[in-house]
Amino acid sequence: MRKLKEINDSLPDLILGILIFGFLAEIIPVWFVADKAGYTIGLLIGVLTAIFVAWHMAWTMDKAFDYDEGTATKQLQKNSALRYGVQLIVLGILIATGIGNPIAAFIGMWGLKVSAYLSPFTHKLFRR
Repeated sequence: MRKLKEINDSLPDLILGILIFGFLAEIIPVWFVADKAGYTIGLLIGVLTAIFVAWHMAWTMDKAFDYDEGTATKQLQKNSALRYGVQLIVLGILIATGIGNPIAAFIGMWGLKVSAYLSPFTHKLFRR
């Protein structure tokens, strides 16, 4: 199995940012919710989903270079829809089963967006 950095140079920074965001999203709001266990489980599921999405996105882009432009575009679109589908399924399972808080999971999934915006800063901070 290839190392994360071999798939995409920024993937370790993204994952680190997701984990930092998840940590901050846990320690601050958990004191203000009634169902602490549900919030924590939902957030953990959301963070793990965000890490999977980041890895899958990097893997998909890496594979796209093996195809011609038209095929690569179709593959990228198909895999993007797959990632959104996985996120919707995860949220749907949480809503249907009540295992964890779906709003907390959504917050955890947003860790990828926050991490992407902050990756230049985390790269400078942790990779000097």
